[in-house]
Amino acid sequence: MDALKLLVDEVRLTPILISDPPLLNVQGVHQPFTPRLVVEVITRGGVIGLGETYGDGVYLDLARSLAEALPGHPVTDVNSLFGLAATADPVGPEAERDAADVDAGGLRGVRTADKLRLSVVSAFETACLDALGKTLGLPVHALLGGKVRDTVEYSAYLFYRWAAHPGAGPSGGPSGAPTGHPADDWGAALDPAGIVAQARRFDRLYGFRSFKLKGGVFEPEREIAAIRALAEEFPGRPLRLDPNGAWSVETSLAVARELKDVLEYLEDPASGTGAMAEIAARTDVPLATNMCVTTFEEVPEAFAKGAVRIVLCDHHYWGGLHRTRELAALCRTYGVGLSMHSNTHLGISLAAMTQVAATLPELDHACDTHYPWQTEDVVTTRPVFRAGRLAVSDAPGLGVELDRTALAALHRRWLDDDGTLRERDDAAAMRVADPGWRTPRVPRW
Repeated sequence: MDALKLLVDEVRLTPILISDPPLLNVQGVHQPFTPRLVVEVITRGGVIGLGETYGDGVYLDLARSLAEALPGHPVTDVNSLFGLAATADPVGPEAERDAADVDAGGLRGVRTADKLRLSVVSAFETACLDALGKTLGLPVHALLGGKVRDTVEYSAYLFYRWAAHPGAGPSGGPSGAPTGHPADDWGAALDPAGIVAQARRFDRLYGFRSFKLKGGVFEPEREIAAIRALAEEFPGRPLRLDPNGAWSVETSLAVARELKDVLEYLEDPASGTGAMAEIAARTDVPLATNMCVTTFEEVPEAFAKGAVRIVLCDHHYWGGLHRTRELAALCRTYGVGLSMHSNTHLGISLAAMTQVAATLPELDHACDTHYPWQTEDVVTTRPVFRAGRLAVSDAPGLGVELDRTALAALHRRWLDDDGTLRERDDAAAMRVADPGWRTPRVPRW
């Protein structure tokens, strides 16, 4: 093969806005539209590789710098992406200060400049691997060492939610169908009955065998009742509860006592490694995280203190698919379980998640995914969940193709936005319904 064909000739970045339901969490509610970024890496051989990541301005700025620096580099040299990202747009003190804030959308604790770089690099690495796989006629999982399973199990992601986004609806509030805002037929889920109805629908449509509830929205007693209702409706099914660090140590322990007989794991009940370690020492309920362990630098303290028994990997957080495998090896070494985190994402990211998940022998818990909540996409064929699983594609690359008509429409939405929705901010979205809303201080309970 002519090595010149593997050189990057061009990088295209397309920021988009995708519709998102009114899903509630500790910080507020999802906006009607969420920013994402589609990355296309085009080789001199004419092959196009795809990647996807967050589309907020801080990510887009870093991606533009990396896109300018990448041409001329081979798609095989994914290790160089980290150095290029650090040198292409050095982060000065002002940008570092702006980055060091609580993540308003990803809910992964403090956001830093290094974490931003990793999330950008992840999309470029995925695009390079997709391009390489297409060039060689190999699936991405083959480039990562080969798959160990033919299907990957995913978990239903349950949310407290409104019937529709607040705005210019008939009622002028959360129950209306606001003009220009996306609507769906799921209805509200604000109590145990609503959560159970939601789970029944996920079970019927997609066959999910396990269920995760996003908590931290209501008083712990109400969320305990919802988990109990799920356990009664789906006896023996794995159940998870994730309040995104909203609880104190004592509240976390009280919830663990109440639900110890039904929880597969309790995810990030409190904020910080110290609090998680204290909880872990006083309960037998397994603790999981995608907040206190999201970089390799955070691993030693958390593992040494026994703060978590399951880490939720996420290639967007960790810097790509190769580094996800490195995390899996660390978890295996220290006897820590592995699952997979999700945020609002499209088919490109879901394909990447499935490809890397297929290569992880130690992936012993079903993966999270928001994908069933997303009604829009930029891939030509939506993946189909069967019995809660996705088949692992053996097609070259990621196994997905770009729908350019859909991409153009979603990019036009981004261009037409006045800037208010280009930055995901769940607290700002909540203030549309409740002008006095402020992101709660944690612990909230």
